Amino acid sequence: MQSQRTINKSEIEKFQAMAEEWWDPLGKFKPLHMLNPTRLSYIVDQVCIEFDRDNRKKNPFSGLRILDIGCGGGLLAEPMYRLGAEVVAVDAADRNIQVAKIHAEKSGFIMDYRVGTTSSLVEERERFDVILNMEVIEHVSEPTLYARECFELLRPGGLMICSTINRNLKSFLMLIIGAEYILRWLPKGTHEWNKFIKPEELEMMFEQSNLINIDKKGFVFNPISWDWSISNSDLSVNYVVACKRNT
Repeated sequence: MQSQRTINKSEIEKFQAMAEEWWDPLGKFKPLHMLNPTRLSYIVDQVCIEFDRDNRKKNPFSGLRILDIGCGGGLLAEPMYRLGAEVVAVDAADRNIQVAKIHAEKSGFIMDYRVGTTSSLVEERERFDVILNMEVIEHVSEPTLYARECFELLRPGGLMICSTINRNLKSFLMLIIGAEYILRWLPKGTHEWNKFIKPEELEMMFEQSNLINIDKKGFVFNPISWDWSISNSDLSVNYVVACKRNT
């Protein structure tokens, strides 16, 4: 298997250019910092449900091996580490990994950050209890192959949580026109609308990879209260799907 097949070099270059700003809540990743508490809430709830953990206890994720794909500067990897998990965090952009390592060291965390891809991890025969696949699949060159590689990286009974963006007029207006051109939350060209994935397409992709879809929710931004929430019904822009590998 070629380790470069799912890599989109132009996408990597975009995030390389912004790497130094990962931990600046008012910088180019401000939208992600705003969304992060909502993402974390969903992740923690799903992991606790599937692995019968109590997040009120110390180190509730102890004994779980978690992979954070496209980890960027470590906005999700570090919280997983603080919850007691063994975390492997990979990104194809080496500058992102450099930033993540420096931030972890400053925080006193000993973490396994690697420059790599799902393909390289499959070749290394890595396996994980949980895969965090957050805002990544819309940036890869072959999403179907990528989904299959994620299946191979999950242990039987493992859980994958995948968030991405719906493809419709609303997402174009909000994320391309609004976020990139009007509000300038993101550099122009950060997203390509034709790479967005409808929920039914993503679920079909996972089913074809022998993953079982168990939950889906929307991440909804309220421009009045200026915050994010989880919705059972509104998957019109940002959404998340949880799926499992049974065998």
